[in-house]
Amino acid sequence: MVEEKSQVDPSPTVEELLLQAQELVPIALSEARTVKVFSSRWRVIISRLEKLPTCLSDLSSHPCFSKHTLCKEQLQAVLQTLKEAIELANICVKKEKQEGKLKMQSDLDSLSSKIDLTLKDCGLLMKTGVLGEVMTQQPLSSSSIQDLETFSVRELLARLQIGHLESKRKALEQLVEVMKEDEKAVITGLGRSNVASLVQLLTVTTSPSVRENAVTVICSLAESGGCENWLISENALPPLIRLLESGSAIGKEKAVISLQRMSISSETSRSIVGHGGVSPLIEICKTGDSVSQASAACTLKNISSVPEVRQSLAEEGIVRVMINILNCGILLGSKEYAAECLQNLTSSNETLRKSVISENGIQTLLAYLDGPLPQESGVAAIRNLVGSVSEETYFKIIPSLVHVLRSGSMGAQQAAASTICRIATSNETKRMIGESGCIPLLIRMLEAKASGAREVAAQAIASLVTVPRNCREVKRDEKSVTSLVLLLEPSPSNSAKKYAVSCLAALCSSRKCKKLMVSYGAVGYLKKLSELDVPGSKKLLERIEKGKLRSFFSRK
Repeated sequence: MVEEKSQVDPSPTVEELLLQAQELVPIALSEARTVKVFSSRWRVIISRLEKLPTCLSDLSSHPCFSKHTLCKEQLQAVLQTLKEAIELANICVKKEKQEGKLKMQSDLDSLSSKIDLTLKDCGLLMKTGVLGEVMTQQPLSSSSIQDLETFSVRELLARLQIGHLESKRKALEQLVEVMKEDEKAVITGLGRSNVASLVQLLTVTTSPSVRENAVTVICSLAESGGCENWLISENALPPLIRLLESGSAIGKEKAVISLQRMSISSETSRSIVGHGGVSPLIEICKTGDSVSQASAACTLKNISSVPEVRQSLAEEGIVRVMINILNCGILLGSKEYAAECLQNLTSSNETLRKSVISENGIQTLLAYLDGPLPQESGVAAIRNLVGSVSEETYFKIIPSLVHVLRSGSMGAQQAAASTICRIATSNETKRMIGESGCIPLLIRMLEAKASGAREVAAQAIASLVTVPRNCREVKRDEKSVTSLVLLLEPSPSNSAKKYAVSCLAALCSSRKCKKLMVSYGAVGYLKKLSELDVPGSKKLLERIEKGKLRSFFSRK
């Protein structure tokens, strides 16, 4: 029994399939030429059938023709198409078993497309060079993982472009499995034509599993950062956006992560808006899971950085959505993206500022800033809004700014100091700020590593010391004079020196402070700053030196 089974040939060889195809081509042509109905459609079919002999000849001339499974699969597809052509021709000639004119037209269009696909696939098979890799393939293994490894990445990528949807579906499934083991190998081997195939699969199929696998690969490509231009040029945005609207949970998640990465480009952000992507992104912000919500919020944040689309975002209801995320976002990252989005929206548009304020945006932002580690974006959004609210609102804002100066990131602290500069417009407000306890925190910022932080801290202090009570508090701080004198350093990169001069000028009425200025080298710095015409430096130098002379004669 075993010997008998071993003698049975389970399937025809590649050569036998080629011979069958070569025999069927003239039969199919002969049958097609006898058809008198649907003449325009049959003329197209005949013109394509006439190209098959050359196609088969080119394929069979390859040195690895008889050794590669792709050739066998291609010939099986050719045979099936030829048999279908003969069958349809016979039906049209005999006018039997016709189920209606529209159905036959549909069948003939499908046949024409299949023949065209066969011609293209043969060309692609030769063009990709994948046939030449057959000699380097490893023997098949019984293990499913090892079986996957026998397919080279290049072959799987070729299979994405060749054959009908079912064969592409299988290739895509295998490619996703390979990517789980070695994503880098797949991404490295991808070419633009493979990207086009993935986008096509995402576009033409309605199968949830195919769409999920296609967008999984596309997502990896987008995250790799090397194929974004190909994805854009192959028009990946429309199917990704449609997937946000009607895809499965996995499909939506992968699609929105892809858009998040691609929207870093301003041009792509404009395209997302143009293709109607804002509405489904906002919907995901409202109803999506934690990962999808964070990615959608980040994508909208990226889009909001483009000034000319901000009004369109507002019309879609983005302000309320971002405020809701700040109130009840699932992940902290989602809240940070929402704060950044509000920062962008309020940066230059008074209408949008008023919209944020009317939606209770200031209170929501302040509640967000009162968290354990306030970030820059929320403070910057508040900074954008302070010019559009009354001084009474400052009472609510100042305590949060003090918390940021005490506990926030350095960027947040810098933004808080900058906000203080904006709201310190009257003596009453300045007194309010001084009483809040922020002056020691600003003095501490004078020692920050970042020059921008030192500058804005000095600017804030220079504004506050015009109120006597605040000036006395600065004088009492042991580090204030020391830090301010160090900021007199005349280097062009030191942008804080003009504010340091203003602060020291206010403190100069104190004999103790004046002595400290002299002992820490303020005279030398001020002489250089006077030569550079830094405002106030010459006058401050004169006051300090006059004090030195008075002190000298008093000792005599």
